[in-house]
Amino acid sequence: MRKNYILDLLKNDERLDGRKLDEYREIEIEVNPVSKAEGSARVRIGKTDVIIGTKMDFGTPFPDTPNEGTIKSEAEFMPIASEDFESGPPGEDAIELARVVDRAIRESQCLDLKSLCITPGEKVWSISLDTIILNHDGNLIDAATIGAMVALLNSKIPELEDDKIVRDKHSGKLPVSSKAVNVTVCKFEDKFILDPTREEEEVFDTKMCIGVRDDGKVVSIQKMGPGSLKDSEIYDMIDIAIKKSKNLFKLVGKDGKKDI
Repeated sequence: MRKNYILDLLKNDERLDGRKLDEYREIEIEVNPVSKAEGSARVRIGKTDVIIGTKMDFGTPFPDTPNEGTIKSEAEFMPIASEDFESGPPGEDAIELARVVDRAIRESQCLDLKSLCITPGEKVWSISLDTIILNHDGNLIDAATIGAMVALLNSKIPELEDDKIVRDKHSGKLPVSSKAVNVTVCKFEDKFILDPTREEEEVFDTKMCIGVRDDGKVVSIQKMGPGSLKDSEIYDMIDIAIKKSKNLFKLVGKDGKKDI
């Protein structure tokens, strides 16, 4: 009955919380809440609550990029965040979230990885992006990507002394030259919906998560769900994501609240 009620509302361009179909919930960003991380952020979109931290350690470069640092993304779905989450190794949803966040950041080339090379072919800085879900009320990927970007923008590189990492001293900020966000667009019949709640996510059969750079370039796309999409619908969803990303970029790098 609840699902049918949500569907009936959407058919009339209405939502449970009174928002417009293309309207985000209030977004709140807290910068560097984790003091022991190189950089961190906490992002709340409505009741969805995620925290992201960056950590830098020595790593070995990839054979095809011997002069570049590396970046990897992982996600942990805490059981306290949802009754659907269980303790143990990351499940499919956690792996997908980590990969989609990683892809948007990596393909946007917002980080100058060459400047993170210490010894070509031998030693580089390796950046770990760790996402922890504190409360799940939908749209986790958008929240996690915003948090990852804010954390990177506020990350500091530890100093090296005698080839050892000194965590309480810093040699400067990470070389971030641009920004990237993910905008998830859900499809219901002939309508497109942004920032779905957890209940709304359960009624959609397909959605696309679109990574956009701050110059308007689309850098990644991930389709989710079994439903099909026409070419024209894909283009429409991309246009919506590019337009809405402009509002998200205004928030990235700031500490506060805003409705978009």
